[in-house]
Amino acid sequence: MRKHVAPVNPARGIFGALVRSLEGSARPPEPAKTIRVGSAARARLWSDMVNAKTPDGDRRLRMDDVAELAGVSQMTVSRALRTPEKVAPETRARIEAAMAQLDYVPDLVAGSLAARRSGLIAAVVSTFENAIFAPTIAGLTEAAEAAGFTILLGSSGYSETDEERLLRAILGRRPDGVMLTDAFHTPRARRLLAAAGVPIVETWDLPAEPVDMVVGFSNVDAGRAMALALHGFGYRRIAFVAPSSERDRRGLKRLEGYRRAMDELGAPRREIRLHGPVATLEEGAAALASLLDRHPGADAVACSVDTLAAGALLEARRRGVDVPGRLGIAGFGDFALAQPAGLDMTTMRIAGRNIGAEAGAMLVKRIAGETPDPAVFDIGYEVVRRSSA
Repeated sequence: MRKHVAPVNPARGIFGALVRSLEGSARPPEPAKTIRVGSAARARLWSDMVNAKTPDGDRRLRMDDVAELAGVSQMTVSRALRTPEKVAPETRARIEAAMAQLDYVPDLVAGSLAARRSGLIAAVVSTFENAIFAPTIAGLTEAAEAAGFTILLGSSGYSETDEERLLRAILGRRPDGVMLTDAFHTPRARRLLAAAGVPIVETWDLPAEPVDMVVGFSNVDAGRAMALALHGFGYRRIAFVAPSSERDRRGLKRLEGYRRAMDELGAPRREIRLHGPVATLEEGAAALASLLDRHPGADAVACSVDTLAAGALLEARRRGVDVPGRLGIAGFGDFALAQPAGLDMTTMRIAGRNIGAEAGAMLVKRIAGETPDPAVFDIGYEVVRRSSA
């Protein structure tokens, strides 16, 4: 599957230029007050910069050009870029205006070499196909930006080999820390992460052999808890909709939890496996049709993610199936579409935003030379009963 790498949540003010250089964006800079060139010397400076050419014919602006136009030293410009809180607001405003007027983009490579930091925290999520990891990225971004970092975001597409290639590309940009939403990696990827010399946080699971730090929960225990909860609600013939792809390890762990619960209850297993590699509303609808055909006696179904449960619920309504009377439906994640303003579905609540925030806090502490305690944080889960079961 195709990989994507893109910065998110660009910084504001003087750091907008930093982020635009990462994005390669053609966006115009933020509006800024124009600096009037009132002297012949300033006019000659502008003419020299406009006419100056590099060997390949392109004009190249330098930090001292910004300093000259703003009427400050080059060191002051450098300080404003690296530690803006140490520069007087009026001076910082003049530098911002000069950068905007010149369309100046700082040399991030040179800056990161000098500071031995890139100012980046990389995040590799399993998929961009739906909003599963959006709250986690939001929490991570908030924690990272509060500490002055920018997020570099990529997707592995639930592929360990794609994750390995993506990590090679990302680690080549020397991020100061890395967050992963998967805990399954190729041996080479694990070696790359270990050799990177930066803090790593794996999330959304509790791996037996973590690379470094962890913020997550037991997917097996959560899958078991949902099946037992449905039994406690009075349902007795409980089915489970699971991924067909071996790459969705978390979904398969939730299926394993369901199986353990059925064995504990002495109940037969009723499993429906997806046709496609990604959980979608269409897959959820198809799973509901398959359930009614293969297990017509089932009175409840738990799905490995809310997206599938939503598709199943909408298909049940289309078919006139009484939910929750004839069939109870439960999801996993407590995403926006499962909440009362959405489809009001029974689900397993996972505090995705808190996962990102805790991961960000751990990374920031380690980058600062501190030791997070604990290094493995179990964020837990909670069954939330609503009108669908």
